[in-house]
Amino acid sequence: MYRAPLNDLVFVLNGLIGEHALDGCPQYVDYSADVADSILGEGGKFAEDVLAPLYRTGDVQGARWTPDGVVTTPGFKAAYQAFVEAGWNQLTGNPEFGGQGMPRMLATAVQELWAGSNLAFKLCPMLTQGAIEALELCGSDAQKRQFLPRMIRGEWTGTMVLTEPQAGSDLGQIRTRAAPAGDHYRLFGQKIFITWGEHDFTSNIVHMVLARIDGAPPGTKGISLFIVPKVLVNADGSLGARNDVQCQSIEHKLGIHASPTCVMQFGAKDGAVGYLVGEENRGLEYMFIMMNAARLSVGLEGYAVAGRAYQTAAEWARTRVQGRPPVAAPHGPAPIIHYPDIKRMLLTIRANTEAARALAIYAAAQLDIAHAHADESKRAAAQARGDLLIPVVKAWSTELGIESASLGVQVHGGMGYIEETGAAQAYRDVRITTIYEGTTGIQANDLLGRKLGRDRGAAMAALLADVAHDLEAITSDDSSVHAAKHGALEGVAELAQATKSLLGLLGSAQDRALAVAVPYLKLTGTVLGGWLHAKAAALAAQRLASGGGDADFYRGKLATARFYAEHLLPNAEALARIVQGGGAAVAEVDAALL
Repeated sequence: MYRAPLNDLVFVLNGLIGEHALDGCPQYVDYSADVADSILGEGGKFAEDVLAPLYRTGDVQGARWTPDGVVTTPGFKAAYQAFVEAGWNQLTGNPEFGGQGMPRMLATAVQELWAGSNLAFKLCPMLTQGAIEALELCGSDAQKRQFLPRMIRGEWTGTMVLTEPQAGSDLGQIRTRAAPAGDHYRLFGQKIFITWGEHDFTSNIVHMVLARIDGAPPGTKGISLFIVPKVLVNADGSLGARNDVQCQSIEHKLGIHASPTCVMQFGAKDGAVGYLVGEENRGLEYMFIMMNAARLSVGLEGYAVAGRAYQTAAEWARTRVQGRPPVAAPHGPAPIIHYPDIKRMLLTIRANTEAARALAIYAAAQLDIAHAHADESKRAAAQARGDLLIPVVKAWSTELGIESASLGVQVHGGMGYIEETGAAQAYRDVRITTIYEGTTGIQANDLLGRKLGRDRGAAMAALLADVAHDLEAITSDDSSVHAAKHGALEGVAELAQATKSLLGLLGSAQDRALAVAVPYLKLTGTVLGGWLHAKAAALAAQRLASGGGDADFYRGKLATARFYAEHLLPNAEALARIVQGGGAAVAEVDAALL
């Protein structure tokens, strides 16, 4: 049974980050802690009552391909209709086109509810949101008027149509071609791994497709972006003829079975009608707008599934009686939650989940400030910080998600390997998250090359200075707060030194720098997690001292922060050592030996 982590979300959103994080952003003047509480409360009910009951059904039955189209899991279409009718698809949409205009940091908290209760379902509105953002920023006024209102309402969904069989992550190799045909283009080609590329939820699907206009330059410089609707739209907004777009098959996958991953054929007959977005040959640039939003959203999927794995494992441990745990031994057999190693595994999942959640919502707040703050210099600084954090949120959080789901299986013992407990499904579902929207290696290379290298570490230095200032300002007599603060400060020093070392490598031995890119990304996430745990511990201690709220909840925060500081944050020292001295051990190995 999934339980929406509302107390944890409210603690981060309204306490750790705070509603005043968006002061100076006129667009969000109506946002408040009360608004967040209300929206999260309703989101929790929807997740628990509508989406969670379909979690197991979607895994067992899954989506089904037919010659007439994809048939989704029973119950999913009705759930999507309820999702749209409740206005969830409109949460962050531009009010000009029917959206509610809520900040991304609130949406990040809400999306955790969808991902934790039913990851396969959550992927559909996630892709629509990415398509909406690309259209809003890069589309023409006419395109916005024609497509955005219905997409924001959820009447139509959207997709990201990128890769092809021969291309994988190297989009410079795509071959789908676009032939000019008057005021539009005709597209011909096959695309693979298209999440929710075909379904029976809506009357139309708006595909955002990368293709090459005939005669375009080779490689990434010759890629353009096109709107290719499943059903053509008439001038008056009504639906017309079916476009030349077909789902040829859906993949048989390890997990997320209810989410159809489609092989799409464009132009099997006369060519799929497509409309150029923005300028020719700037498609990859535009697509990165979608991918940036998607990477934040995928990152939260990692810790959302980890949170679900924690709930399942903790409930099992509370009720599974086996053996005589040391503390409970005089009283006879007791639940396995009393075993020290079971506690260790549960604390690991919880501590990592809480760290990743806080970092993702913090990063989302930076993007809100970058989008809406009245001060241009603050917008620029927030954008640089948000850009820096996105690859960390995406890759670190999803890597932790896999580790956490695996630990969830381990807590169950042999029963975790049995499908009926649900532990295995979380492990299978979350496994994709480190792969799509750019693998962990791609995110790490982005962190080094595009983010760290671009400004020679200036954004990272500014972040670490603010982190150190936050930590130094913490004052408390609580031993857990003390442990969290000093552990985090040590981590900041290790990350700063590793960053300096890595910047030197980027200039002199790029292959050695890239060889330690993933350890550096994990180091960054681990240290920032320590910072946020220390802040959480200080806040929890203050609230305990004031006698307000749920005392057990705040004691739990202190215990988790202490565990993170003493069991997980020490990994930063090992990762820093790898970053500073381990590159040659990889870069100098002859590939023929592997």
